[in-house]
Amino acid sequence: MTVVPNRATTAWRLHTILDEAADRHPSAVAVTEGGRSSTYSQLRAWSLALAAWLSVAGVQEGDRVVMRLPNSRLSVALFFGALRAGAIVVPISPDLRLFQLTAVLRDCAPRLVIVEDRETAALRAVCRVDIRGLCELPGDAPVRAVDGEGLGARMLAHAPWSGAPALLMYTSGSTGVPKAVVCPHAQVAFAASAIAAALGYRADDTVFCCIPFSFDYGLYQVLLCALTGAELVLAGGGGLGLRLLSELRACRATVVPLVPSLATLLTRLAEREPGAHRVRLFTNTGETLPDDRLRELRRRFPGAAIVLMYGLTECKRVTIAGPDGDLTLPGTVGRPLPGTIVQVVDDRGRPLPPGHPGEITVRGPHVMAGYWNDGQLTASRFRTSAPGAEVVLYTGDHGHVDPVGNVYLLGRNDGIFKQQGMRTSTCEIETAALDVPGVTAAAAVPPSPGHGSVLWVTGSASSQRVLEGLVRRIGPGKVPDTCFVRDELPLNPHGKTDRACLLAELRRSPIGSGPPTAPNEVVPRYQETDEHC
Repeated sequence: MTVVPNRATTAWRLHTILDEAADRHPSAVAVTEGGRSSTYSQLRAWSLALAAWLSVAGVQEGDRVVMRLPNSRLSVALFFGALRAGAIVVPISPDLRLFQLTAVLRDCAPRLVIVEDRETAALRAVCRVDIRGLCELPGDAPVRAVDGEGLGARMLAHAPWSGAPALLMYTSGSTGVPKAVVCPHAQVAFAASAIAAALGYRADDTVFCCIPFSFDYGLYQVLLCALTGAELVLAGGGGLGLRLLSELRACRATVVPLVPSLATLLTRLAEREPGAHRVRLFTNTGETLPDDRLRELRRRFPGAAIVLMYGLTECKRVTIAGPDGDLTLPGTVGRPLPGTIVQVVDDRGRPLPPGHPGEITVRGPHVMAGYWNDGQLTASRFRTSAPGAEVVLYTGDHGHVDPVGNVYLLGRNDGIFKQQGMRTSTCEIETAALDVPGVTAAAAVPPSPGHGSVLWVTGSASSQRVLEGLVRRIGPGKVPDTCFVRDELPLNPHGKTDRACLLAELRRSPIGSGPPTAPNEVVPRYQETDEHC
């Protein structure tokens, strides 16, 4: 089935996506985890039982339900069940530290928090909110109503206003303070439909998902599969491991969403264990795949196309490139989705002509509804020219657009800074560092009080070699003040490089004494000599 976004999709409620999938493909496998599967018909029945259970537990329309769970068949059923009950779903990572979790719970004031059974006692002791474990939820064998008055059946017709919030997606952003993007049913439905149409997901696809549902890139895989009748395979319980490639091959995966850390793992495993595969499509968003990772993916998975995308939680997806579009237009992240208008503006909000860099702004039916409990931040990012006018999202990302509408990213606005009077960005430094032989990963941060610009790398290249390589690639004026070499870069629960962790290490240990993780080398700014002029 080909999904074409249109005005009607904005009237959808997200749980009806599952209901329509169950009507069209009742016996098709919807989701598989650990060798156990649920069909679309079974998944709908399970979600009905969970919706009824939530109502008995006191959840009413507009209440927040926090899901602190790993990816599983139950978490998929619970997602749809909570939406069916009219709740606002708040998916958060099980890896979220207690300090961060406490901040999230204080911010969203949930009616209910659902966690793994082993966490219930500890969290009940510190969180003044209703904590429920998985063992308390209706299971799927068999799924049956949990009330005697037909609550489950009535939930089938429950349809909250499509402009009502469906999700609160928490993101730390550049400050490290959790903030939640308010995602209404209509905007999420339009985004999912448009993405499914652009990517061409099919009913015979098997989507191999390692991305946690706390990251919207992972959660949207649930909706994309339901829209098209595809099978969603939840890999390795949501984690990464040495069996990942064998799982991918065993389930005959055809579509694999990627972040750079996952791409690195898959290509290394494929190098050690070459073999046949059925992957036809890799997708990437959230964090850019470096060129060397793209080359290795194509080498280890011949015949699989790679689609690069750009988006942010505040409007889900903005652009999608064509299959292998980076080969013909290097650096592009594609053209805007249908109904989406991308404009690059200067510091005063004035439109810039093609090729001129500035801040990327977005208008369209999938621009979300701002930030939960933060009117000031909402007003600064979600702007209107007059009451009732269309909202324009100021993304905070820096880039330019070519004459035919292809978007090119240059980095975050907060990652752009002046080094020795020269304008540069963390993205420019990282891209150049990845071109230095022996560098396998790179992360840079701008100067701030207490330290200059800093670069972390992994691989076999020495710090001195990295800095020398940067001089030749971007010039001495843009070379970071300090370079650390580490065995690996820390990752956040979404699989992205955890720059907040790197900065915290930096604050705890002044440059020169070496951070507490004991990197292999710490070398200050490379001093240029005539040899490198």
